[in-house]
Amino acid sequence: MLQAGTLSSRLYDNLRSKSSGITVEDIRIGLGYIGVRLGGNRVGLAAVLRHELAPGCTTIHKAGTLKGRPASELLKYLVAGRNPLDKAIGLAAANALIEYNASAEEDTVALLHLTDRDRVAMVGMFRPLLKKIKATGAELSVIERDPARMEIADEQAKRNILRKCTVAVITATTMLTDTLEGILNTMGNPRHVVLLGPSTPLCSDIFEDTVVTHLGGSSVIDSNKILQIISEGGGTPAMRSHLKFVTVLTSNRKEKR
Repeated sequence: MLQAGTLSSRLYDNLRSKSSGITVEDIRIGLGYIGVRLGGNRVGLAAVLRHELAPGCTTIHKAGTLKGRPASELLKYLVAGRNPLDKAIGLAAANALIEYNASAEEDTVALLHLTDRDRVAMVGMFRPLLKKIKATGAELSVIERDPARMEIADEQAKRNILRKCTVAVITATTMLTDTLEGILNTMGNPRHVVLLGPSTPLCSDIFEDTVVTHLGGSSVIDSNKILQIISEGGGTPAMRSHLKFVTVLTSNRKEKR
């Protein structure tokens, strides 16, 4: 059984040595995303969970001092952060550090080869995917944490959905709330499990002993434009044309049926 925060700790350990000697050239904390740019024009993203923010006028106590710091300091937020916003700073730094081999841009739903025999658990509402999944004939159940987006299911209903699913599509922001491990622990024997979204760390090594089979993340094409959009409060739709969405397969990938 995975303990809460295990995967973030693995990611931190995997990247700690790689962050040595690297400086944060820029950081933007917007309403939808955080963007961290390191030397070599490497940019990493992580989502801002606004519904998880504490009230008050100060959300980042070290604001005004993060640019120019060692990348290792921002990476440490991944494991030492006190809240999802702190952890998002760490995850964005991690995503800027990760080196990966990915396929050309592909449709995530198409890669899953869904049929009308599948029961799909979507953890975190991915609204653009709803019609695509339903069009395959698969049964779709959505689990959401933000009550502003949809009605929240009770805990027993969530467990039943996760245990019975044959395919799961999980938002990578579950790493920011330390809930990903519990979700994975609850699952039965799904044939495909996708961690999805621009926040996804494309580091397959940390998922080796889990049920995760696909990592659906993003690569930044135009870093200046992405950072501008983040600063102006934009989200995934505004960033879409300046990103390449890529998929990394883990060693847990099962044969397609």
